[in-house]
Amino acid sequence: MKEQRKPLWVPSAECKSKANATRFIEYVNKTYGLSLEGYGDLYKWSVDKIEDFWAAVWDFVQIRASRKYDKVVDDLSVFPGTQWFPGAKLNFAENLLRFRDDQPAFIFRGERDKSASLTYRQLYDEVSRVAKSLRTMGVSKGDRVGAYMPNLMQTCIAMLATTSIGAVWSSCGAELGAGAVIDRLGQIGPRVLFTVDGQLYKDKEIDLLANVERISKEVPSLEKIVVVPYVRENPEIGSIQKSVLYSDFIADKPCEIQFEQVGFNHPVYIMFSSGTTGKPKCMVQGPGVLLNQQKELIIHTDLKREDRIFYITSPSWMMWNWLMGSLGAGATIVLYEGNPNHPDPGAMWRLAEQEKITIFGCSASYLNYLKTSGTKPGKTFDLSSIRAMSQTGSPLSVEGFEYVYGEIKKDMHFNSISGGTDINGCFGIGSPIQPVYAGELQGAGLGMKVKAYDETGTSVIDKEGELVCEAPSPSMPLYFWNDPELKKYRDTYFDLYPGVWRHGDWIVIHGDSGGITFLGRSDFTLKPSGVRIGPAEIYNVVENIDGIIDAMAIGQEWKGEQRIILFVRLAQGCKLSDELKDKMKKSLRKLASPRHVPALIIEVPEIPYTFSMKKVESAVANIFNGRPVTNRDALSNPESLDFYVKLARELKE
Repeated sequence: MKEQRKPLWVPSAECKSKANATRFIEYVNKTYGLSLEGYGDLYKWSVDKIEDFWAAVWDFVQIRASRKYDKVVDDLSVFPGTQWFPGAKLNFAENLLRFRDDQPAFIFRGERDKSASLTYRQLYDEVSRVAKSLRTMGVSKGDRVGAYMPNLMQTCIAMLATTSIGAVWSSCGAELGAGAVIDRLGQIGPRVLFTVDGQLYKDKEIDLLANVERISKEVPSLEKIVVVPYVRENPEIGSIQKSVLYSDFIADKPCEIQFEQVGFNHPVYIMFSSGTTGKPKCMVQGPGVLLNQQKELIIHTDLKREDRIFYITSPSWMMWNWLMGSLGAGATIVLYEGNPNHPDPGAMWRLAEQEKITIFGCSASYLNYLKTSGTKPGKTFDLSSIRAMSQTGSPLSVEGFEYVYGEIKKDMHFNSISGGTDINGCFGIGSPIQPVYAGELQGAGLGMKVKAYDETGTSVIDKEGELVCEAPSPSMPLYFWNDPELKKYRDTYFDLYPGVWRHGDWIVIHGDSGGITFLGRSDFTLKPSGVRIGPAEIYNVVENIDGIIDAMAIGQEWKGEQRIILFVRLAQGCKLSDELKDKMKKSLRKLASPRHVPALIIEVPEIPYTFSMKKVESAVANIFNGRPVTNRDALSNPESLDFYVKLARELKE
């Protein structure tokens, strides 16, 4: 029998009664004559009655459409290629700009005390000016508009202006190198690029105009490059072809926005895969993203008009797009641009205190950094405004959950979420009407028919398995760019289980709580002696040992078997002694299994990460198995691989 576990947090009766999820259950019961009680009942209904569920979400979150749909879905058995909400006519930006009052839409804060804000009224006016300028230069429905931008208000304005006229938005964060931007935008042929003169990071000015000049030459479709001054008031842009300053581009006066009405299969976003195994895939997404994100923000995250929501993110990462969805609920979005740990690890908590943030979002790697650095935000800052935290990016250990409730805030909803750029949303997520258990996402998202499959394709509970989704959802990609026969699309998600989406995550679904533990990418698992191991199982043990800041495990083919090599980054002043190695091995043997014990443990100066803060085990595994690393530009710290190349050569010799 499974050991009875104690939750870290249990919602109070008041919390449950005030939750949007409770209102939604009441709405469903009244509309469909049901008597659902609690999240478990609601989830079961949502995957048993998929058409009714999405119709209920459409009405509950008040999707604005000039023409309502003829039916919810054409045929759920056509997967991929499902046609959602045929007949509907709507506009993505119109749904995010439904408010025009004096509540702040955006509060911006950056390094060197940079700050700004926009009310919903001012945001509408700014979007109207940019939209008018795009129309004047001939940009129209279906044209692509790109961005190479930091997390600024102008980035958000440009996205809303683009989608308001029915054009397609695609963004790259300013942390990417020129080559990575060209690899992405060069595939989709944007007519306009919104960019910036530079950015501030750890109080250093990073000039980006040389990158912009290269992009302007190597993306031939560009007709206009709009430069936002950020580091300097009047940057010199004369060497950049077809460039214009933002202030000279936007129309003089605001006007009423002519929201272009489009069908539900019209593209809104083009998102990019990480590109660690080749050129990034270009995933085309439609208004289904809007519907799904409103579900996740309003019902799962409990976002309300009075909230101030914040996420440590960048326009390269789908969490930026997700955060923008908060405008649909009329909440205030707090944007931050810069290093989140500058000038000290308390920087973002100081921001939370000053701006009275109510929903605080971050990655697992950020929380692990705070934990290993001994930061105790709850004891240093007034975090009384925070009622919920959200975390994603990579799996968070049991100890990570305990750190959140022990050192940040005891009484709040901790909403660990996981999904992907592919769906611009979540497969696993939380709700404020359920308990939180350490190391678990609270459950599958509403309407997402998530299962764990073992190696025979059988659904399993309380056992490790492959995350699959057995039914379509509206935010899955319409198609991949330049993939008219859906070949790349099918190969990516449906190669193993025809008619079932295989996402590429290794999970356990818990029978007692319904929660989900993520164990890492299933396309990168370790197989010592043929036994499949998720690398997160190793990290959850090792990263909780004093002195270890970060870790990465790979499998290396060795004498006809696979051996595990564990790389560790140590705290300052700590040495990789035989005693520390022995402690790691004993802990892994006791808390995981003998097969989790690495053959080699090696100290490294850095662990490679993507821009969305995911460890890139595959790149290091390729190096140690004699395979090429195909795309260094996809990494936030590509120079870190030089150490591994040299080390692999030395070990071979």
